[in-house]
Amino acid sequence: MVKNLVKATVVVMMVAFAAACSDSATISAARQKAESDASSASAAAQSAEAAAQQAQAASQRADAGATDAADSARRADDAVARLEAAFSSSVTK
Repeated sequence: MVKNLVKATVVVMMVAFAAACSDSATISAARQKAESDASSASAAAQSAEAAAQQAQAASQRADAGATDAADSARRADDAVARLEAAFSSSVTK
C-alpha cells in the first residue's frame, strides 16, 4: 500500500514537473517573441524618426524656395513698374 502511494506520488510529481517544463518553454517562447516584437518596433520608430527629419528638411527647402520665388516675383514687378514709369514719362513728354 505504501509502495503504491509512493509510486502514485512519484507519478504525480513527474507529471507536475513535465507540466512546469512545458509552461517554462511556453513562457520562454513568449518572452523571445516579445523581445523580437520590441526590437522590430524600435527599428520602425527609428525609421519613422529618420523619415520625419527628412520631411522636415524638405519642408524647409520648400519654404526657402517659396521665399525665393516671392522675391523674384517682387523684383519682376518692380522692374515692370520701372519700365512702365519710364514709358509713361517718355510718352507724356
